[in-house]
Amino acid sequence: MESRSGHLAWLPHLILIAGLLLVGFPIYVTFVGSTLTTPEILSGHMSLLPGGHLVENYLEALTQGMPQLSGVPVGRLLLNSLVMALTIALGKMVISFLSAYAIVFFRFPGRMVCFWMIFLTLMLPVEVRIVPTFQVTANLGLIDSYGGLAIPLIASATATLLFRQFFLTVPDELIEAARLDGAGPLRFLKDVLLPLSSTNLAALFVILFVYGWNQYLWPLLVTNTASMTTLVVGIKSMLTVDANTPWHLVMAMAILAMVPPAAVVLLMQRWFVKGLVDSEK
Repeated sequence: MESRSGHLAWLPHLILIAGLLLVGFPIYVTFVGSTLTTPEILSGHMSLLPGGHLVENYLEALTQGMPQLSGVPVGRLLLNSLVMALTIALGKMVISFLSAYAIVFFRFPGRMVCFWMIFLTLMLPVEVRIVPTFQVTANLGLIDSYGGLAIPLIASATATLLFRQFFLTVPDELIEAARLDGAGPLRFLKDVLLPLSSTNLAALFVILFVYGWNQYLWPLLVTNTASMTTLVVGIKSMLTVDANTPWHLVMAMAILAMVPPAAVVLLMQRWFVKGLVDSEK
């Protein structure tokens, strides 16, 4: 309190402004580049003010086929990324929620063995199991498909662990009251657990959507055709080694790649923060 009212009161604001400039300036430069032409960007005197090709560049990226992407427009890659991120986020939430529900509220032989087996998968990141996962995906005929993009990444030990810890905090009195009210397992799940878990589900959705959206290695491996790849992989494909790189389109793609995850975070910010810090349950 002393530092806030004294001569160092401006220090937190200075640090925040410096951090904002450090993070925001590259994004602003990318946006400015997406409104210019490639010769203007490569001229050596790139303006720091937006140019006059904003609509033209973004329409070209979204609707016209890119030669570096075998004629596929960026709008198609945007759709692929959106389908992949949504499938991964929703799939992880459903599987994790149900697996944690079974582990906490049902008594069956090997229950804890199942939990620890799920927990041990935390030690095996995708990069370690990439070869057998790709082999299984190829044997199932899921190469170049939405199923191949999302299904191998759809299970989450971390989310299962988080839901288990939350379910363990549900009071026994609430469970007993539901039982006396005649609630079966499905009704207890639908009428009690889902409402109680709404903020946790929202926070988890934001994290998992951003995780799925930013995937690079797995989409690079599991897709062979440009029409099924994702926007993140497409940006890398646009960066050619010669002088033909359309930098204005690359920067437009970079801005487009940031919009959906940023929109999800902004739209669900209140639920996201509440889900992370809520300690009332």
